[in-house]
Amino acid sequence: MPDYDFVVGTVTGFVTGIIFLYLTTKMSKSKENARCVSTSRNQLKQNGNLKLPSDSKLLKQPVSIQDVQDAAKRIQNYVHRTPVMTSRRVDKMAGRNLFFKCEVLQRTGSFKIRGATNAVCKLTEKHSDGSYPCVVTHSSGNHGQSLACAAHQVGLKAYVVLPKIAPLCKQKAIEEYGAVKILCEPSEQDREAQKDKIVETNGAVYIPSSQHYDVIAGQGTIASELLEQVSDENNNPLDAIVVPIGGGGMLAGICVAAKSLQPGIKVIAAEPKLADDCYQSFHAGTRLPLPKYPDTVADGLKINMGPVAWPIIKDLVDDVIVVGEDEIKEATKLVWNTMKLCIEPSAGVGVAAVLSDQFKKEGSNLKNVGVILCGGNVDLAAVSSWIA
Repeated sequence: MPDYDFVVGTVTGFVTGIIFLYLTTKMSKSKENARCVSTSRNQLKQNGNLKLPSDSKLLKQPVSIQDVQDAAKRIQNYVHRTPVMTSRRVDKMAGRNLFFKCEVLQRTGSFKIRGATNAVCKLTEKHSDGSYPCVVTHSSGNHGQSLACAAHQVGLKAYVVLPKIAPLCKQKAIEEYGAVKILCEPSEQDREAQKDKIVETNGAVYIPSSQHYDVIAGQGTIASELLEQVSDENNNPLDAIVVPIGGGGMLAGICVAAKSLQPGIKVIAAEPKLADDCYQSFHAGTRLPLPKYPDTVADGLKINMGPVAWPIIKDLVDDVIVVGEDEIKEATKLVWNTMKLCIEPSAGVGVAAVLSDQFKKEGSNLKNVGVILCGGNVDLAAVSSWIA
């Protein structure tokens, strides 16, 4: 006769083992699903390569996630890894969880230092014999500061053409970084003409604020950082990122990085109604630059979206939201008062977008949203009329 206790013990042990194995497998899969996005980013950092999603629109772009990764390595010793901040009060107003990427705390006061540094460093790599050329750009201020700073760090001479109406704080910063400042009329035509004169006279290499693949790749590092930071702090990944749009370099770079690292994420452009060339172009399916310089409080977004960034934006951006001048001012003041961050109105455009009725209606399923606070170079003289 078989031993009853032995048989029962054996069967019980077998069943218990099966149950344990089942529960262990379920828990393992659950942990794997919860961490899949973070793991893919860690693999990107550790292995240096990550298989791109099989998205034909993404794969055909002239800037890749590998370019963004290379840019991150190239600029890491020159730029800040800016924090991500939250506000329960603003979350309540928006009806969702918002994660603010604080490029307002970046060197030179804006995200522009990322792209400028990547472009300048790549330029010096091409001239390893030390025969570095000088560089030139035209800018509404933020890119001019960034190029001046980046050039100074590697020992290049820089020329910056900027409209004479550019905020004085930006003009002063450009001079303090050692660049040569050239003021021009507030039109893209005169900006280009003055830049061309410097190129012809001084043999300078032109590094535009947004229409340059190395600049776009540098700006894409904003998204790779943001996604990793939110994944580390929050179990739920981002559903969307809202990005202010001027020339389009930041928007294009973020599209490439975000959609490569997290397929399915939405990237939404935010733009002043008075400078709505991206909105018009997006809905027309062709680039429609505005005929004259728009008069918006968001001075960093006055430039038209450029021809290099546009094809990437056309393929990868999910929507464009426009906001009025009063909305921009109120959103800017909200961040000043609530989050104690001195953002400039261009950064307020993204905040205004997530608080808009359009976003609340059309983005009701987007629970976790990143917002790029792109800069903090505030012209106090200009905002004094509406700061009360």
